[in-house]
Amino acid sequence: MTTSTIGLIAGLLLTIAIVAGGFTGFLLAVVLGGVGYLVGGHVDGELDLAALVRGRRG
Repeated sequence: MTTSTIGLIAGLLLTIAIVAGGFTGFLLAVVLGGVGYLVGGHVDGELDLAALVRGRRG
């Protein structure tokens, strides 16, 4: 299991612990899961967040 997958699972579990149910909880789970996946992918070296933030200009 990669670090990005663990980050995704951690983000989803934290969201479930914070907000139980509702559409807002669902959206928060998707956002935090995505953030966890991105941070985990950056830690694994799978993606470069600096290049993602910098965009085309850099």
